[in-house]
Amino acid sequence: MKVGIDAIQFDIPKIFLPIEILAEKRNIEPAKLIKGLGLQQMSFLDVHQDTVTLAANALYKLIRQENIALSSISRIYVGTESAVDNSKPIGSYLVQLIEKELGERALKNCDVVDLTFACIGGVDALQNCLDFVRLNPNKKAIVITTDNAKYDLDSTGEYTQGAGAIAMLITANPRILSFESAVGVATEGVFDFFKPKRTVSKAAIFGDDSNENWFGVSETEVSIAKEQPVFDGQYSNECYINRVSEAYENFKSETGKKGKIYESWDLILMHLPYCFQGRRTFIDIFAAENPELLAKQEGETVKEKTKALTKSPEYLALVNEKLYPAEIASGKVGNIYTGSIFLGLLSALYFSAKENKALEGKKVGFIAYGSGSKSKVMEAEIAPQWQAEVAKTNLFEVLEQRIAIDFDTYEKLHKKELKSSVVEASNEFSIDYIEKENPNLLGARYYLRK
Repeated sequence: MKVGIDAIQFDIPKIFLPIEILAEKRNIEPAKLIKGLGLQQMSFLDVHQDTVTLAANALYKLIRQENIALSSISRIYVGTESAVDNSKPIGSYLVQLIEKELGERALKNCDVVDLTFACIGGVDALQNCLDFVRLNPNKKAIVITTDNAKYDLDSTGEYTQGAGAIAMLITANPRILSFESAVGVATEGVFDFFKPKRTVSKAAIFGDDSNENWFGVSETEVSIAKEQPVFDGQYSNECYINRVSEAYENFKSETGKKGKIYESWDLILMHLPYCFQGRRTFIDIFAAENPELLAKQEGETVKEKTKALTKSPEYLALVNEKLYPAEIASGKVGNIYTGSIFLGLLSALYFSAKENKALEGKKVGFIAYGSGSKSKVMEAEIAPQWQAEVAKTNLFEVLEQRIAIDFDTYEKLHKKELKSSVVEASNEFSIDYIEKENPNLLGARYYLRK
């Protein structure tokens, strides 16, 4: 029995910042970001949006697109590292919003949960739901990834920002692709990228040692929930390479397959924190699988030879055929953390459909990564109805309909200084208000669909 992705939808903010504007304001040569990293546009949340609205919009579109009976959905698993609450999962918000629009208590028997492991949480949710449907082939599950990749202004991660959500229907006998049960895994506990619970002392705030109750805080320090991470880009890149290489080898061990597995994959999908991350890091796997080709390259050290190998005809052919299709949407959206690898999937399939490529029965390789750190490698087979299903998303057309913002607007959005949306909500979920007075509901978030 085959199990996998039966249908897919997405939601991306309607505004973006052209990357050349950011480059110019930060005194970065635009070509470094555009040609060097593949960046073109950076999606950014509007005033009325957060990761709940993105997820709800993607889920709503998926349900309406496929005419899914809510009572048939057994679970909604969310992969995210951008939760809006330390306890209440995004999944519970989704049940509330979808039921309000499409049927009160219609999801009362649906299991929901958020899974968090940096950018690999969505793949964890997918693997869990695949196993669930394998055991319960008559049931349906939905996997949602939703994230807001936000970095400090003028930081080295600023140009990799992005926001978006992907929703996928998981069933038996899927119409888009089915996954093999074997999974390669590699894990190591590291601090390459993380979002710690931070604090600031009241003494630092008020300039004295008094500890008066301040907005309900009786402790001597105030907790800070900051969206932006603490990270070391160079170290994180090293961890990425190490984990994906280890997971790739583990996948070969788990499947018993020999030789260059990637050669059997028509498409290679990797986590893309920036557009060209995949092509810049898969070279290490390529080099390990082609020692004779590596030895022929110019250079005194392995590092020098590996760098030279990136420009070889053999590797450039692999990039253009297997990696490039997934990069197209990434360059126009930016990093969406847990959803990046699935945006790559949608991009690759949508591009392939536009090119009328015959992919039925072809293999796809998934190489996922999450900081902290973990990698998983999976393999899937493309189903006969893939082209008709991905066409429903209108991916490239939707991306072209977005509106560019100027740098001043971007910075005000980043600092949360704007009080009204750049583009008013229309046919989408939006933030209504956040409770600030009722002591039993302080911080509760309320949404509506306009």
